[in-house]
Amino acid sequence: MSMGWVIFIIVLALGIILSNILLLKKSANMKIPDSVVKAMQEKKDKEAREHLEQEKKAQKKPD
Repeated sequence: MSMGWVIFIIVLALGIILSNILLLKKSANMKIPDSVVKAMQEKKDKEAREHLEQEKKAQKKPD
């Protein structure tokens, strides 16, 4: 493999890594819409209720 290809692959890999780091930095400052936050909270509450119901059923069953 020639030296040119090695340099090209290294530059390409570094470019991908740096672009992903910059994308993460930019997306860290983005605001989440209120509708998404509300939907996530509702899903979390629903899962918590289902978990409690399963625990109650498990306690009622004598082994």
